[in-house]
Amino acid sequence: MSLKRTTVYLEDEDLRDLKTTASRKGISEAELIREGVRLAIARNRVWDEPVGLPVFDSGDPAFAERADDILRDTRFGDWSQDS
Repeated sequence: MSLKRTTVYLEDEDLRDLKTTASRKGISEAELIREGVRLAIARNRVWDEPVGLPVFDSGDPAFAERADDILRDTRFGDWSQDS
């Protein structure tokens, strides 16, 4: 992993909390900032991008309408209320 330097401006209270948290966790302040950046990126990700999951085509145009019955027959999930 190639790291690049950047500057981040923090309020005094946030900087104090950053130092305290990093010390408590036994990691560097920079690592804690990188973790926060990754979390912020994940939270703000645009989810309309394709995720690359395979597409399933059952060949049955009514499959979606019968999905509960199909899953019940496979004993997948908790269908105890219907038993």
